[in-house]
Amino acid sequence: MATCPECDATLDLEPEDVDVEDRLSCDDCGASLKVISTAPLEVEIDDEDEEDDDLDDDDDGEDEDEDVDDDEESELEEEE
Repeated sequence: MATCPECDATLDLEPEDVDVEDRLSCDDCGASLKVISTAPLEVEIDDEDEEDDDLDDDDDGEDEDEDVDDDEESELEEEE
């Protein structure tokens, strides 16, 4: 049995049911976890999930730039 590194809850996992690099979440605290070993069964906080959040933040900035371009195009069309 493995435990959640975030809340120390016992995870209901069997080594034969998971593979290394599998991603899952803790039923108790909802933490994103990644299997790092099956013998013995070990999990760690999934840092890649946080990186995805950072990328989503970057995407928001790009949308703002696109809005500015749309406004400029509208102004050009009005001038014609």
